[in-house]
Amino acid sequence: MIRKIIERNLEGKKVLIFFLLSMAVYLTMLLVTIPRIMSISGGMKILDMMPTGYDAEYVNELFLKLGEHGRQAYLYSQIPLDLVYPALYGIGFCLVLAWFLKRMGKLGSNLIYFCLLTVAAGIFDYGENFGIIAMLQTWPEIPVKLVSVTNLFSILKSSLTSVYFIVLIVVIITFGVKSISGKEQIKLKIEK
Repeated sequence: MIRKIIERNLEGKKVLIFFLLSMAVYLTMLLVTIPRIMSISGGMKILDMMPTGYDAEYVNELFLKLGEHGRQAYLYSQIPLDLVYPALYGIGFCLVLAWFLKRMGKLGSNLIYFCLLTVAAGIFDYGENFGIIAMLQTWPEIPVKLVSVTNLFSILKSSLTSVYFIVLIVVIITFGVKSISGKEQIKLKIEK
């Protein structure tokens, strides 16, 4: 069933649109909202940008340094974008990997399940976002369990994203090598 859903959506235009939309939102966060919030915090990284995690002490220090203005900026400028991004990323990058697998004739193999890494990462990103929203709204009385669960979502999101990009790089390199070797074989046949 998963394979059929992915196959139905592998039109080049659709893959490109999801990819470009996810990159536009990501770049807006990376170049606008995240630097703005980090400048308010005196350079402390926001929770979304900490792939190895954080603890309650860090969260409290960050939220204290952000002050009311910074916490509002986090909640009302960064988080809304980050509520759109996981869906775009999950779908877009799932389709990007599937597109390469299809071109390599491997879409019917178990490699298709690697496409779901981005979907899972997107789900964990939503968990992270809802946790951050709850922490921003309950600060300064943030339950330690809330920090721990949100931290777990952050680490899982980052880990799955890293695994996905390693897989994507390997697939792109394999695709490139096969494409180049295929062209060389055709050229050799023509010369003979």
